[in-house]
Amino acid sequence: MSSTIPVEHNDPVNAAILAISEDLIAGFQRQPFHLIAEKSGVPLDTVLERIGAMLNAGVIRRVRQTLLSTKLAHGALVAWKVPEEKLNDAFDFMAIEDPFSGHVVIRSTDTEVSGSGYRLWTTLKVPVGQSLDHHATTLLRLTGATEYLLMPANGVFALGVGHTRRKTLEPGDKSDEPAKMMTTATVDLTPEEWAVLLALKEELAADEITANPWDKRAQIAGVSLERFCEVAETLNSKKVIGRFSTFLEHVKPSATGQRVTRFNGLFHWAVPKGREIEGGAEVGRHFCMTHCYWREGGPQFGNVNVMGVVHGTEKDRVLEHKAAIDRHLAAVGIPVSYTNVFWGGRSEIKPSEISPKVYAEWHAKHAQL
Repeated sequence: MSSTIPVEHNDPVNAAILAISEDLIAGFQRQPFHLIAEKSGVPLDTVLERIGAMLNAGVIRRVRQTLLSTKLAHGALVAWKVPEEKLNDAFDFMAIEDPFSGHVVIRSTDTEVSGSGYRLWTTLKVPVGQSLDHHATTLLRLTGATEYLLMPANGVFALGVGHTRRKTLEPGDKSDEPAKMMTTATVDLTPEEWAVLLALKEELAADEITANPWDKRAQIAGVSLERFCEVAETLNSKKVIGRFSTFLEHVKPSATGQRVTRFNGLFHWAVPKGREIEGGAEVGRHFCMTHCYWREGGPQFGNVNVMGVVHGTEKDRVLEHKAAIDRHLAAVGIPVSYTNVFWGGRSEIKPSEISPKVYAEWHAKHAQL
């Protein structure tokens, strides 16, 4: 592709595309780029050209069909205590060597508070029937970490990135109604469904940014294109398909120094026991939240039970979003006994593996290390 094609995320045409393609194409779509074109008002050929150019330039780091992995695997947010001298090596191992650790990030707090000693944070998924504790204990041995705390999601209130769309939000912007909680109960799949799912979930290569991106995936799954789409639509009805998404490189600056975002704040709130769903729904209705979950942090984290993430280019602006949520919780009568912000630093993000076969092979390889 020509180097004259604009590739920065804030180019007006690219911004119009990204405002849709980041997180507004829900479920499985037979022709996802057609839908991006329709919703953005940008011609299909231009959508394909711009997304391909941004992918080749590294502005978009991946294009893929996401899964609701909480329906397909056991998962948890994990906080790790790691000796300072081993912290970066532990980060590297989980980011590079462990396919079941997704988002790997080193976090810090502005003041020394409950949980500040847990510097390394990861998302972890293991196939249904396997043990999160077993995998975490293996990682403990391999990395030199001294402690870990598993925080599985009891419910999900917000899940979707949309950095471009969120840049113009004002603190306090929210939906008319509280967020609805999504459950995390796992589902059973047939061998054919697994074959389609595993082919579907891998990120698209540059030559697959086409009007019909699923042709090669059907071949990988060993079925016709029509059957591939039928099975994917069945998976959609089982609520295991997330969204078709272009993921921006939001951690590192582009080649010209442009940043999508700079600050990543993991917000904690402890609301009264029995009001977790109500509290999560009130937090999750705020449009700034890219993620919002009911997770139990225990006494190590002030008995936090509602967690969420907000991104921004200015730290003060991120804190303004949190202050607006704090005021809203007070206004609707939900007391908060503890709240905090864990700031993201060094960070790597990759899709978590969920294949039982890959899991067995990984543990066989690392059993004697």
